[in-house]
Amino acid sequence: MSSLLKPILLVALFCTTAQAAFWRCELPGGVFMVSLPTISLVSTHEYIVDGAARVTELTVATNTAVVARFYYIEPMSPQSPVGAGQSILEKAQQVTKEAAARTGVENVWQKVIKNYPTTTHAHTVEYRLENIDQLQRIQKSLEAAWRNNVETQLTITAD
Repeated sequence: MSSLLKPILLVALFCTTAQAAFWRCELPGGVFMVSLPTISLVSTHEYIVDGAARVTELTVATNTAVVARFYYIEPMSPQSPVGAGQSILEKAQQVTKEAAARTGVENVWQKVIKNYPTTTHAHTVEYRLENIDQLQRIQKSLEAAWRNNVETQLTITAD
């Protein structure tokens, strides 16, 4: 073999075996796939929106302009000072959910909501989750894949 071919073959061998590992997550709202070496930050936080909803959010930043947000949002129900009053409020909320399920109407709390131009979501990919357990599964899977640079696939199904 000529001395010119040896470096070319070594480069070709390195390029085919040094492929980046990916983390892939299939969700009811779409698929998010990211090259693990491009992740620069994984963050979770919780906040209240306008005193009406609690949001628990997982943010994934990359060395690109794109940021991914996985979040669970839950309405903050009014708390009654009287125990019986609170149980009536909770029962009303449950009946509303059951009626929506029977009629096939999706609950607005289960959708990603974007309000342009008030909030900007440029370069943001968002996934709204049905429960906090889904968010915790995503966080654990992503952190383990990123920390260990292990190709990983996670599927989150609708409840």
